[in-house]
Amino acid sequence: MHIDVNNAFLSWTAVLYLKKGFKTDIRNTYAVIGGDEKARKGIVLAKSNPAKKRGVVTAESLYSAKRKCPNLKVYPPDYNFYKKMSDSMLNLIRKYSPDIEQMSIDECFLDYTPVKHLYGDEVEFAYKLKKEIYDTLGFTVNIGIGNNKLCAKMASDFSKPYKVHTLYEDEVSIKMWPLKVDELFGIGKKTAIKLHNLNINSIYDLAHTDYHFLYKYFKNQSRDMIDAALGKGSDVVISEASEPKGIGNETTLNRNIFSKEELEPYLLALSENVAIRLRKQKKYASVVVVTLKDRFFKRVSHQKKLVNATNLTEEIYKTALDILSEMDIDDGVRLIGVRLDKLSDSSSHQVSLFEDLKVREDSNELEKTVDFLKEKYGFKVIKKASLLDSKVGKKYLNK
Repeated sequence: MHIDVNNAFLSWTAVLYLKKGFKTDIRNTYAVIGGDEKARKGIVLAKSNPAKKRGVVTAESLYSAKRKCPNLKVYPPDYNFYKKMSDSMLNLIRKYSPDIEQMSIDECFLDYTPVKHLYGDEVEFAYKLKKEIYDTLGFTVNIGIGNNKLCAKMASDFSKPYKVHTLYEDEVSIKMWPLKVDELFGIGKKTAIKLHNLNINSIYDLAHTDYHFLYKYFKNQSRDMIDAALGKGSDVVISEASEPKGIGNETTLNRNIFSKEELEPYLLALSENVAIRLRKQKKYASVVVVTLKDRFFKRVSHQKKLVNATNLTEEIYKTALDILSEMDIDDGVRLIGVRLDKLSDSSSHQVSLFEDLKVREDSNELEKTVDFLKEKYGFKVIKKASLLDSKVGKKYLNK
């Protein structure tokens, strides 16, 4: 199941003001959640249905929204309260199962299979759960049900608010294929434009596109895109209790970034940080994960499995770059992170025909020497040249 709060920031703000004694539910008024209205720098983070009907859209400036809707009332976000509401919802769901994977502040996956024998039919349970959330916490959710996480996520987005939808394997061709390709989970705005230019307009079109044709334009993304269009996806819900132990680090940016080139120094600094910790533990990582959170607080992680487990900064960084190149940042990036998973005590390196093993051995020795110098004389004794003039480098490498 995918459980998604309907219009989270506006709904939670409405709950907050009702708790404060407001007589009016702002969800039924011309209302938006936004930043500094007087400075005209704020944007619309969430809007009410009445405001939406007047043409107000998410991410437009508050100044523009006020021109469309002169009676618009702007309410500031309260992230501390949003966190409390999110935690309250997760705690309520945990009464039924510990198998919960939080995707962002307002959405999570629930693996219902292990507890179905306790609570019965999944659709009936979903209706009871959404009602309990509303009666107890005061806001509505959509619940999508599927055989894997992708289908559950797609189902929860079908029609809103306060709905339960299914998207089982035998329903993919009926419910999902007729949709525009833009609506497929994981397809960003720029990718959708490229697909339309290739005359791939619906999810059906993408599901029936030849892999070799698509590869010319999307490289390694191609197989995942076609699989998603076929309704194939992971069914593993990674709960906090069962999450594999790894080494990670992430940072919140001081502004939203829309350029992958601007993100590269952050990626290098983070890779350097986690690689040093990995070598200190005398471990090797087989999986590199890059996590991004956009300006709407949606969190997405992509990962890549390595042919050879590694603890070299350069290999971790290059893999992280490859992952970033396949991720959508159309909605900006406000947080970026790198995590290393599937750790082992050794690495049995498979040598490529085109690989210079001596270069790799030299890199290994150099990394050890740099780590020794930093351990003995401090972290700032030696730095990567590419980070010397970077604010990112100063933040991470001068500690």
